[in-house]
Parts: sequence; structure tokens; C-alpha cells
Amino acid sequence: MESTPIALDIVTGFLGAGKTTLINRLLKDPTLADTAVIINEFGVVSIDHLLVEQASDGVIELGDGCLCCTVRGALVDTLAALAGRAQKLRRVVVETTGLADPVPVLQAVMAHPELSRIYRIESVVTVVDAVNGAATLDAHDEALSQVAVADRLILTKGDLGPEEDRQVLIRRMATLNPKAEILDARAPEAGSAAMFETGTGTRAAPPPAAHHDHDHAHDHGHHEERFQSVSLTHDRPMPLAAVENFLDLLTTQQGEHILRIKGLVETVEEPSRPLLVQGAQRLLHAPERLSRWPDGERGTRIVVIGQALDEDYVRRIFSAFAGQAAVDTPDRTALEHNPLAIPGFRA
Repeated sequence: MESTPIALDIVTGFLGAGKTTLINRLLKDPTLADTAVIINEFGVVSIDHLLVEQASDGVIELGDGCLCCTVRGALVDTLAALAGRAQKLRRVVVETTGLADPVPVLQAVMAHPELSRIYRIESVVTVVDAVNGAATLDAHDEALSQVAVADRLILTKGDLGPEEDRQVLIRRMATLNPKAEILDARAPEAGSAAMFETGTGTRAAPPPAAHHDHDHAHDHGHHEERFQSVSLTHDRPMPLAAVENFLDLLTTQQGEHILRIKGLVETVEEPSRPLLVQGAQRLLHAPERLSRWPDGERGTRIVVIGQALDEDYVRRIFSAFAGQAAVDTPDRTALEHNPLAIPGFRA
């Protein structure tokens, strides 16, 4: 019988956002006794203190916040060592440095044939400072990427600044990533196992903010417009081959623009067990069958997050593989402009 993959969660966020405080809360949660935490400055420390490594053994150094090949190699080695040594390990949490883009961390696991089998990427949690978050998003592309790829956004220091500024930041994050849930760091779920339980990563939009001051200066639109979050849905089971071919074509044609893909798919072959699909740029994680539907709702829900994505192309190839009819398109036009049509062929 094949063993259950180990959940892998990534905690990211810009410098000073409060990642370490959040990790310290995690360390006190007894429900995470079977979890290991990889902290870039301190090595690997388990929640129940059973796995403790010295500074010379397995430390992941992210020099200058850059996830270079050496660092990714150290991460891979540490994950492999944890998997081989901890028989009862159920989850690993990786805390990145404040200047790190989380996408290369996702890629490091997805590109490794053994780790992609051992680990299941469960969630990306991004910590955002309510006081300095807006200025950070204006100044640093890494912060934008951290927000854009998150499954859950944890807002810290919400009690230190004006409530109006906090609401403006919440709306801005919702624009960058409309599928992520936004959670106040003071909420009970923050800093506990519940923080990672994000289902497919396709969350409802954050609750609407209060009134908006239209006299507030907005000079950050040029940042947000580079990011897209494309939601793809289908209400009937899809053949597994169609799903695989769609993902392969999508990553081949749009891979350089894709930051992350995540979703659940109902397949014809096994509709009672959802297929979890994930990817980063051109890399696809091995699809995994979950034991049940998290919310009881079947069908296909896939989110593609990226920069300068051709959203129309993404939707058209998904519709073609899902067998969805083109809307408001003459029959012959639909055939001749089918994104899957063979060049030179005419019906």
C-alpha cells in the first residue's frame, strides 16, 4: 500500500512582517507534534523537539534572500533527510527569508522525482505587515509575488495603524490575489494547524472592506496589473487524459508567465476521489488522489496565477479540453479558431 504523502507548507512574507512570531506560535500548538519546521537561520527543529539539528547539519542559508541553486539543493537535501528519518512525520513547514520569492521553493520540490512523490504541497501562507505592507508592495516585486501565490494571507500588526489604511491594504491584496483568504494574525486559526487547511487553495474572495476613501492616492496600479488570477471551472467529470493534456499544453505555452497552478478535478475514471493538481511555471507536481472532496462540491476548480498571462488563451484551451462550447461564436469560426486545431486543417 502506497504511503500518504507528507504535507509541505511554505510560510513566506517580507522582512519584518512577523514570520518568526507566527512560527513561534506554531511551535506551541500540540496538534502539530508530528510536524517539522525548516527555519532558514536555525536549521530544522521539530515541534516536539525530537528532531533537532546543529547549525552545521542541514542549515538552509538563503544568502541575501536569493534562492540560488545551492540553496535549493540544501532544501532538497534537508527534505530528503527528514523524510528518511522521521517515520511518523505528517507535515513539514518551510519558512523562507523575507526577500525570497516562494515560487523557486515550489519548483525545487516539483522538479525532484523523489520529493514530488514523498511530499504534497499543501499551502503557501504569506504574512503581511499591516503598517508597512502597502509601501513594501510598492517597492518590492518579491512582496508582490509572495502575496500573489498565497493560499492564505495573514495580516499582522493590525492594531498598530489606522483602520482605514488596513482596509485599503486588504482591498489591495484582494486585487492581487482574489482567491486567497485574508486572516488577521490575532485570530485563533493563525499560528495553528488550521492556518494550513486551505482546501484546494481556491478560496472565496475576502470579505468586503468598509467604506473606501476615494480621495486616497493610488499609485500602485502598475504593479497589480502584471498579475492575474484565472479561475477555471467545469461542472462535469473530465477524462484524466484531457486534464493531463490541458496542463501539459498550458505549461508548455504559458510556463514562463505562470507563478502557480492549483486545483481539484473530478475525473471520469474516479469521480468520488478528487485529483489534486499543482504546478509552478513549467513544472507540474505529480497529480494526487485525495480520499474525499473537502467541501462535498464536485466538478473542476483550477486557479492559474501568473504575470502577463494570456487569460483568453488559458480559458480557450481549457474550454476545448473540457468540451465546452464557445460562447457567441459562429460554428465555423469556432472550428477554425479552435486552439487545439491542427494547422492547415479545415473541416
